[in-house]
Order: sequence, then C-alpha cells, then structure tokens
Amino acid sequence: NKLTPLYPQERLRLETEHNILTTRIIDLVSPIGKGQRGLIVSPPKAGKTMVLQAIANAITRNNPECHLMVVLVDERPEEVTDMQRSVKGEVIHSTFDRPAEDHTTVAELAIERAKRLVELGHDVVVLLDSITRLGRAYNLAAPASGRILSGGVDSTALYPPKRFFGAARNIENGGSLTILATALVETGSKMDEVIFEEFKGTGNMELKLNRSLADKRIFPAVDVDASGTRKEEILMAKDELQIVWKLRRVLHALDMQQALELLLEKMKETKSNAEFLLQVQKTTVSNDRD
Repeated sequence: NKLTPLYPQERLRLETEHNILTTRIIDLVSPIGKGQRGLIVSPPKAGKTMVLQAIANAITRNNPECHLMVVLVDERPEEVTDMQRSVKGEVIHSTFDRPAEDHTTVAELAIERAKRLVELGHDVVVLLDSITRLGRAYNLAAPASGRILSGGVDSTALYPPKRFFGAARNIENGGSLTILATALVETGSKMDEVIFEEFKGTGNMELKLNRSLADKRIFPAVDVDASGTRKEEILMAKDELQIVWKLRRVLHALDMQQALELLLEKMKETKSNAEFLLQVQKTTVSNDRD
C-alpha cells in the first residue's frame, strides 16, 4: 500500500529534568515531532555525542512507546561502549577499524528493520552518527562509476545515504520513522563538505552546533539563530509559538555567544520551559509598554 508522507504532527517533547538544558533548548529552538528528518550539524569537538545521548535518554523516558535505535557508523570503540551503557535502546554499531562494507551493511540492516516496524504501525526513532561517515563508507564501497565529484566523491555514492535519510517520514494513518543524523562540518576535508552540501536542504529540522562556543566551554554549544524546524507551527501551540518568536527576536539582536549565555542563564533560573516562556512573555510585555 502507498504510505503517504506528511509533516510531523505529534510532538516528541524532550524536556526531562530542569537541569538538563540540552533537551530544553532543543524543545525551544528546533522542536522535534514524530516523523522528523533532522540534521545535527556539528564541527569536531562541539559536543554532538552528548547531544545525541541527551536526546536518546529523553525519548526513552518521555516517549516509551517509541522504538529507539542508535546507529553508530565508523565510530570509536570506546564511544560505542559509552553509548551502550548510557542509552536504553538498541545500539547498532560498526567501529572505524572495520571495512567500509561493514559500515554500509550495518546501516542498511538497521534502516530496513526500522521500515518494517513502521509498516506494522510503530513509531521508530533512529539516531545516526554520522551521515558524513556513512557517505564516506559508501564512497569507498561503491563500484567506480567513472564520474567523480569534487573532493573525490563518486557520483553514485551519495544515493544510498540519501535513501537512508529520506526514509524518515510521518505516515498518514500509520506509524512514523524519525531520523536524527549528525553531519560533520569544518573537518578540513573537501569530501565531508561535498557530502554535507548534498544533505543540506533535505531535512526538515536542523540543529547547528558551534565550535567557538564549545571551545569556550559553553555547553550545549547551540547556534540558536541557525537552528530551527520547518513548519514548527504544527508542533507548537499558538501561544507558545508567539513567545518563542519573541524570544528569537530578542536573541537575534545579540551576538551568538551573548545570546546563548543569556538563554542558558535565564533557563537555569526556571524549573521548566513553560515557566521560562511565561517569564519571557512577562518581560517582553513590560518592555513593550515602556
């Protein structure tokens, strides 16, 4: 039967404890719904693993009905162990000392299993680290087509990871497959740049992490201005949306570091996002009156 894809309608709330700010920030700047196709764009050492772990733990806690799969491709072995111990879900992995064929096989088996579960009506969440490394693996494993793009990427090698990422969708009268994949940028590799450019507009949610914020040890190092969700008005309540837009306008006037520091400072003072948004509403209203 034909599975009709729709924009995500049902929200996956990630907020858990008031002191876990990563998930609270994601809920504000780039909300996630069931069936989201999201990119977490991250330079090296910007804390993407911590963000993934926080998302994974929030999903298992707030949405136990979702089947969680963490797919680690071309990853460091100790990172795999860390993920297995800190996440209550399936962790499917292929470490960097394995051949490229292993990486691609693991990814394909994982996504096919996820698709079958969705066809049975389940809600599945796949966290992939990282789509860039998966693209590299397909590039090594692909038979040479003779057409090479800049950066040494074979023109046929980017189709399979696109098929993986494109599987994410919210299905009308059925299940949903949510995929959040990390994409590496600023690695100094031309190939990574080409792979990222291919995936740039394909997601409907983007969370951008910033290296300079991470270097100053400001975590989560989220670039608030550059992060966002398409059609967020479907996921958010009307009043919530209005306040978030006001908040964005206030933060947009500041530079990136000041904006994030202000946001984190104000969030630490409140017990939940709802309380924080009420506070934002009060302060902006009183400022408007002045």
